[in-house]
Amino acid sequence: MSAHDHLWMHFSRLAAYKDTPPPVIVRGEGAYIWDAHGKRYLDGLAGLFVVQVGHGRQELADAMAKQAGELAYFPIWSYAHPSAIALAERLATLAPGDLNRVFFTAGGSEAVESAWKLARSYYRKVGKPGKHKVISRQIAYHGTTMGALSITGIPALKQDFEPLVPSTFRVPNTNYYRRPSGSGDTPEEFGRWAADRIAEAIELEGPDTVAAVYLEPVQNAGGCYPPPPGYFERVREICDRYDVLLVSDEVICAFGRLGEYFGATRFGYQPDIITCAKGLTSGYIPLGAMIVSDRIAQPFLEGTSTFAHGITFGGHPVGAAVAMANLDLFEREDLNGHVRRNRDLFRSYLERLYDLPIVGDVRGDGYFYGIELVKDKETKETFTAEESERLLRGFLSKALFDAGLYCRADDRGDPVVQLAPPLICEESHFAEMEQILRSVLTEAWARL
Repeated sequence: MSAHDHLWMHFSRLAAYKDTPPPVIVRGEGAYIWDAHGKRYLDGLAGLFVVQVGHGRQELADAMAKQAGELAYFPIWSYAHPSAIALAERLATLAPGDLNRVFFTAGGSEAVESAWKLARSYYRKVGKPGKHKVISRQIAYHGTTMGALSITGIPALKQDFEPLVPSTFRVPNTNYYRRPSGSGDTPEEFGRWAADRIAEAIELEGPDTVAAVYLEPVQNAGGCYPPPPGYFERVREICDRYDVLLVSDEVICAFGRLGEYFGATRFGYQPDIITCAKGLTSGYIPLGAMIVSDRIAQPFLEGTSTFAHGITFGGHPVGAAVAMANLDLFEREDLNGHVRRNRDLFRSYLERLYDLPIVGDVRGDGYFYGIELVKDKETKETFTAEESERLLRGFLSKALFDAGLYCRADDRGDPVVQLAPPLICEESHFAEMEQILRSVLTEAWARL
């Protein structure tokens, strides 16, 4: 019972483990993980949208040990070290357009928070100190630190910590399946409608007060909302018109999840800032980054100007070395190409589940999908809060795991099952996922 007595697990109901210990995962190899009893599970979530290259890659462990033997730690506060320099240059080369400056963090929430602080500082330095507000989307998740949580659009995650940082505002997301009446009949019309709500929010708050818009290429929370055609092109026009920074929050979507190093490349738009983490090292060690355009960096390159912000473990030598080895694996095994070649096949296996009465929508992109569960396919009727609790936490989460599939059953929006497997996965893994999902979802419907 040591886990219950001493380990405070994140986003977990600790009382649930008072009498029953949590699963203990002890080993991983490729696309699979094993628990302490020796049972194998398919990792359908890449840990937490993280383990892009799969578990047990010795190359990354070797890179970690080698760097630790040479320089285990040194900060990048007015000093530099070779692994941070090399990784910054490499990320600048991979990032779209003129995103050439890399500010390292230890994780995704810190990257998101850093971008808001940078946006505020930038506008002060260019003579627009009133621009400090942030616009993000409904149900979007951007992190747990106080600033990032303030940008997050999930009220239930925020209520215990209010009051939060003021000056954040929400606009509709790109959930085409549940688009509101009057928002357009085609994906293109809906995309234009959703993007125009950003312009409307900027006008309502006052263009001289809005600093940034935070958008994920494919929104995670709510179950993988991809952008409709033309959406990001229109958002870029709006941001340019009002002099608002477009922050592409790619903590999940970067590094192969959508078949490109960055989601902005996948959907053809140019952000002012990219925030990233997770897949940068495939989770073998924590590391995040904020990648910034030359225009935004320029005021900080003059005179005595400073971005008065720093993180002790940002640009950690070992983390940077592992990231370099991780990107070497991407190139050597063409993981982005592998995702592009297999993403339609992955989707086709998930879409086979449409014949189940409980499956209402399958959506996403690359190796990043959500399956929305419904009570009635014709009317799209969803579950009550009590039914969702019983369905997801009372049955699905444990049943899927017991059946050998680790994934996420979530109801931060409508009830969904999310899948984001390691990028090495191929048809045999897709077939295994579909078989387990079919069996468990069929039983879930029978229980309902």
